[in-house]
Amino acid sequence: MPAEQRDTAIEQSAPVQFADTMAYQVATDVRALRAFVSAAALARGLPPHRVELLTLAVSELASNTLQHTTGGGRVLLWAESGHLFCDVVDRGPTRTFGQGMPATDAVRGRGLAIVERICDEVVVLGNAGETVVRIRLTL
Repeated sequence: MPAEQRDTAIEQSAPVQFADTMAYQVATDVRALRAFVSAAALARGLPPHRVELLTLAVSELASNTLQHTTGGGRVLLWAESGHLFCDVVDRGPTRTFGQGMPATDAVRGRGLAIVERICDEVVVLGNAGETVVRIRLTL
């Protein structure tokens, strides 16, 4: 991923007044979270085939939150300058991306690798005791 793209995403802060937000606490919330992400992304002009990819990425990140942290998380979604941004925020440890796809016989560990492959950009930000995984897709 080119440095200029990474710098752009890192410097970008979520415009809370323009972002759609949804919290999730338990596994049964993930279905509603998927519907929320799909509807919000479509409303902002993301093509349907890309909406499916975004929904999969957010679902993987939310599942990670629920498996590895306490207290649930929240998703913020907004569009700006021809890009759709989505923050998945929780109080868990920083995720490590760039590890590649696990071996074919591995039982777990594909979620973050899938997120990296299907999004145009993925960055991890620390923010006041929270971890933010920001994903970006071009509209």
